[in-house]
Amino acid sequence: MNSRIAGLYAITPDLADTDDLLYRVRAALAGGARVLQYRNKSASTQLRLTQARALQALCAARGVPLIINDHLDLALAVDAAGLHLGGEDGDIAAARARLGPDKLLGVSCYDRLELAEAALAAGADHVAFGSFFASGVKPDAVRPPLDLIGRASQRFTVPLVGIGGITPANAPQLITAGINAVAVISAVFSAPDIEAAAREFQSLFELH
Repeated sequence: MNSRIAGLYAITPDLADTDDLLYRVRAALAGGARVLQYRNKSASTQLRLTQARALQALCAARGVPLIINDHLDLALAVDAAGLHLGGEDGDIAAARARLGPDKLLGVSCYDRLELAEAALAAGADHVAFGSFFASGVKPDAVRPPLDLIGRASQRFTVPLVGIGGITPANAPQLITAGINAVAVISAVFSAPDIEAAAREFQSLFELH
């Protein structure tokens, strides 16, 4: 199993202020975030490049993989550790071909094991399911049952990522069920103390 995808998988909020973004990410990394995904749906192409370059430098200094959401060309431009694709964000096999064999490639599979099977066959090395809980970021997202995790872990040997409305209070349900990483935006980056919030999430994995 690819052990680089494990523990707290922090996903950046949409922030136009690069200094603020870097401040928040530094705190999350200091708290023990094991993976960082750069996701900014509202930024211009130039701002994305500026932010991604700065985040790549931060993550590389800490040995934390930076994964770029959706934008393959951006992932290649900043030499990020990998790419994450949603269900309609591009051809997985083509992305793998351009990334090469050594980069990370994750795919959102929502509540469908058959999507995960197809993604892995096309070259993904980890898959994400959710939204497991009500999410302010994606309020209309599908809600898979918790037992999907067990079925996925029996069927696949790759890391499984849980996403959607995850908090320190409900994350243990996912971890106990067999999830390898929890992808979190709000419960980390909107917390009063980002470093402490990240540390709390990461500590949950150390208990299991």
